[in-house]
Amino acid sequence: MPLTNVQIRPGLNKSDTPSGAEGQWIDGDFVRFRYGQPEKIGGFQAIGQHTISGPARAQHCWNDLEGRKYAALGTSKALYIYYEDAFYDITPLATAITGATFTSTNGSSTVTVNKASHNLNVGEYVTFTSVSLPGGGATGFTVANFEDFTYEILTVPNANTFTIQMKTNESGTGMTAAGSASINPYQEIGPTIQTYGYGWGTSTWGTVAWGQGSTSTQVVLDPGSWSLDNFGQQLIATIKDGKTFVWDAGAANPLDTRATLMTGAPTASRLTIVSDRDRHVVHFGTETSIGNTTTQDPMFIRFSNQEDYNTYEPTSVNTAGTFRLDTGNKIVAAVSGKDYNLILTDTAAYVMQFVGPPFTFSIRQVGSNCGCIGQHAVVYADGQVFWMGTGGGFFKYDGTVKLLPALIEDFVFTTAGDNIGVNYSSNEIIYASHNSLFNEIVWFYPAGKPLNNPATQNNRSVVYNYVENTWSIMTLARSTYHDASTYDLPYATEYTTTGTPTFTNLSGATNTFGATKYFAHETGTNIIDLDGTETPIAAFIQSGDFDLPTDGDGQFLMRISRFLPDFKNLQGNAVVTIGVKNFPIDANASSQLGPFTINSSTQKIDTRARGRLANLKIENTANDETWRFGTFRADVNVDGRR
Repeated sequence: MPLTNVQIRPGLNKSDTPSGAEGQWIDGDFVRFRYGQPEKIGGFQAIGQHTISGPARAQHCWNDLEGRKYAALGTSKALYIYYEDAFYDITPLATAITGATFTSTNGSSTVTVNKASHNLNVGEYVTFTSVSLPGGGATGFTVANFEDFTYEILTVPNANTFTIQMKTNESGTGMTAAGSASINPYQEIGPTIQTYGYGWGTSTWGTVAWGQGSTSTQVVLDPGSWSLDNFGQQLIATIKDGKTFVWDAGAANPLDTRATLMTGAPTASRLTIVSDRDRHVVHFGTETSIGNTTTQDPMFIRFSNQEDYNTYEPTSVNTAGTFRLDTGNKIVAAVSGKDYNLILTDTAAYVMQFVGPPFTFSIRQVGSNCGCIGQHAVVYADGQVFWMGTGGGFFKYDGTVKLLPALIEDFVFTTAGDNIGVNYSSNEIIYASHNSLFNEIVWFYPAGKPLNNPATQNNRSVVYNYVENTWSIMTLARSTYHDASTYDLPYATEYTTTGTPTFTNLSGATNTFGATKYFAHETGTNIIDLDGTETPIAAFIQSGDFDLPTDGDGQFLMRISRFLPDFKNLQGNAVVTIGVKNFPIDANASSQLGPFTINSSTQKIDTRARGRLANLKIENTANDETWRFGTFRADVNVDGRR
């Protein structure tokens, strides 16, 4: 008989049964669809020489006026600049605490810092300035040992002391409440994970006894996060529900300076963007009275004067202004497009367009029941805005709001059956990005499975190819991802809860807050760690069941005697397995075909199997392997009905 050609449609169908998804792919990992065919994704390599503290929650890349390339990474603990393969800490500092002294012991690296009513906590980061130390052999530490490093507070024995760990041991006789210094705490950013507020006043009336704290709550404590953008060569950085800071890449020795408070700006905003076309800085969910955090309104918008991010009070001679949205409970996200800004509340979508004086901006609602699930779950790409919905579904705005059809929707949004749905209790860490190299929108999300231990950090991803209109899923875990624009490759962050940051200017760091690695993506075929270790990307794609010959529609058994491998760009080996079964409900028979190892010289594979239905799996397991699968051609004979 002539060879039978099985055509499998591009994209994943996670909504149907394996037999119902005949002629479709039903599962995969680390695979994208390109030119209608599945292929293994590119490799990724760690960059930056060190790991940094806490999970990265925002990333932004840009060029200064001299063409120098920068990446800003905002974590739950700090704000970093990546420049020429190194990290620089530019975290803004809170108000200095003066009059501290030190206590140390010979041979120990632990130093006690003495300051009455310091109001600092375990895990906070501090620096020291204006340090003076006693002479006479009391300490072997130098001023540079204190002033050139950031310290994590290890313990807080009482309200008047805390301890830090130095890079070296005390070589002197030891200090006893000696010397002096100013303590400079880092700006508080927020929790490492999304959590809930408990205690008195957090529940509804009558749910607990009078004066007692609640053990259940609807008060959500968002994870520490940032919104990052650039105003020319200047970085604009807003701590979620906090202050806005500026870091100037064009300043003298910018990498030796920290971000500083933006003059005249609101002091509490949910997020901030730069309206690129008209050069306004826009604050969302911000204060109705600048400087009064008690007036923060989650639906209130305030924008700066044009070309002047320090002026926000409207006058007759500037373009500063305010606006309040009316549909929804809070502004969740905003993104700047080509000639508009798209604003997403928890229920609705608004377009904000520059119209010039006297109104500056027009704001109109363009969608309802299309709220955004998290601050970073939206991205602008190719003239469109894409986002993940509050209660499920994916949306885009291209002049009108549209729901994107997706046969992976149940898999991503529910935890029923085999689905690996979103953990909605950690929705604010979901991160969307554009991969323009492959026309893809990628959402990284935390899975709600296992149900007794849902993920509190991103551990899954879903990918939409907006040119080929295909969907795929991966176990690729990234806390942020930035498109190849400033840099030639996409840059992404990977967070591990058990890692300890190795950033050189951080002393006494624990792994309480984990550590973040920085990766360049779509390079090579393997995973390359900071130490140069290479591990394989184990990619696979699995088809639904199909019956052969096609004119039998499953009423005949079939005998498969050989198949012809069809791969493009095959490097190393690919492994092909053909599963067979007699009925849709059955598991694959133990007499499945393969696994067969295929290389670039493999012309055919002789097989021997019998069944009513067959399915196909392609995978790789070793370093230096990559592939794109083509067409499945097999020698199939009808072999009766039973």
